[in-house]
Amino acid sequence: MPWKEVTKVSLREEFIQLVLREDSNISALCQRYNISRKTGYKWIHRFLEEGEKGLHDRSRCPNVSPKKTSREIEERVLEVRDTHPAWGGRKIRRRLLNIGVTDVPSCSTITMILRRNGRLSAEESLKHKALTRFEAAQPNDLWQMDFKGWFQIKHGTCHPLTLLDDHSRFSLGIEACSNERAQTVQGRLVSIFRRYGMPLAILCDNGAPFGASALSPYTTLGAWILRLGIRLIHGRPLHPQTQGKEERFHRTLKAEVLHSLKVEMLDIHAIQKRFDAWRDVYNFERPHEALAMDLPIDRYSVSSREYPEVLPQIEYSPDDVVVKVRDGGRICYFKKEFRVGKAFTGEYVAIRPTSYDNVREVYYCNQVIKKLTL
Repeated sequence: MPWKEVTKVSLREEFIQLVLREDSNISALCQRYNISRKTGYKWIHRFLEEGEKGLHDRSRCPNVSPKKTSREIEERVLEVRDTHPAWGGRKIRRRLLNIGVTDVPSCSTITMILRRNGRLSAEESLKHKALTRFEAAQPNDLWQMDFKGWFQIKHGTCHPLTLLDDHSRFSLGIEACSNERAQTVQGRLVSIFRRYGMPLAILCDNGAPFGASALSPYTTLGAWILRLGIRLIHGRPLHPQTQGKEERFHRTLKAEVLHSLKVEMLDIHAIQKRFDAWRDVYNFERPHEALAMDLPIDRYSVSSREYPEVLPQIEYSPDDVVVKVRDGGRICYFKKEFRVGKAFTGEYVAIRPTSYDNVREVYYCNQVIKKLTL
């Protein structure tokens, strides 16, 4: 099938970047990008022969000659800054190096150029402080998922759903949703799983549709994620720093995209186009300070865990006590009634012993969803 017209160039770029990763599976990637192997190899060969021009992308900027004056270098710095008003000296320097500019000045010199040309204030510089960061060991070990705060648009509201790979900071999706319903999120996740595969775990907050109540944090959406064999982790209530990378990503999205848009004049489709364009910049052009100024694509590769179009059967150990969850999310065990969550009504769960005689763990698929005290 042909590429979608509005995103064909960015999809080709993303496809090529993922193909060039070590241990990439070209056949699987062609299937995920909904193109034939013949088409996939055509773009690979064109890229190898002509570079980005072979993908009919925008022309690459020419290298700056060492003989050019400092003013010309300064203009290049300001050009990048004007294109990306939220970028500082380190990102601009790395971007100029990445596109082949020579004689790139130091970060401090670039900062001085920005300040001298009215692009940077002293107050803005004070906002940026070094942080201690933690990350998953490998791509797709953990994804972070969250809704950014909704905003009014031309017709209705937009609720941006974002997914981020914890290890690489690769943006897996910025979805312009018209609501925050479980069905909407599931549909967007299916598309993302089909393209990038599935992670080992997903971290999300406790708000709807990701979380439920204190008695059971699992919703129907969460139960579906567990059924796919993905571990679901809920952040600590009232501690948004648990999803620090998502919070930071949302601030960047606001500064580099939403801040300059008159969102009330745009519809949901126009917003999605802006999100898609900026996601390409974020993944393939924007140097990331937490990655030592590398790009997210430099550290990301697709998951080997394919999305199953048919949900797999749930299998438990022969030693497990398997019971069916009744209406209201209740189970009966040892002549006592326990609540495990309405999201599991009609499903089968396994009860397993623990190191404590009076404590049992209730599993749904491979995840503990409840502890029972007898």
